[in-house]
Amino acid sequence: MSADAGLIDWVAEALAPLGTVTKRRMMGGAVLYLDGVVFAIVDDETLWFKADAESAALWDAAGCAYFTYMRDGTPQTMNYRCAPDDVYDDADAMREWAAPAIAAGRRAPRKAKRA
Repeated sequence: MSADAGLIDWVAEALAPLGTVTKRRMMGGAVLYLDGVVFAIVDDETLWFKADAESAALWDAAGCAYFTYMRDGTPQTMNYRCAPDDVYDDADAMREWAAPAIAAGRRAPRKAKRA
């Protein structure tokens, strides 16, 4: 997994009216945060929005596939959905589709910080 820096910059630019986008490396890709809330990951040139049970129907209706990867020869699924094509060149679409991902990030339980 690697992260497209141009895509990350575009996400930050498109979501600037909503807050500050920051990133953290993850296995060669990047986890994206909006004001400290995880809402997406970037793998190569693909943006994956955070999802949960509450937002699943929305992502299913749009045909957004789950993020999958291989672990010990077995496919694993994470609760992130592939961003619709229009987010890559339309700031309004980016904000529209990021909204349920941000909401899912806010609903997610917080992990305890390591001591």
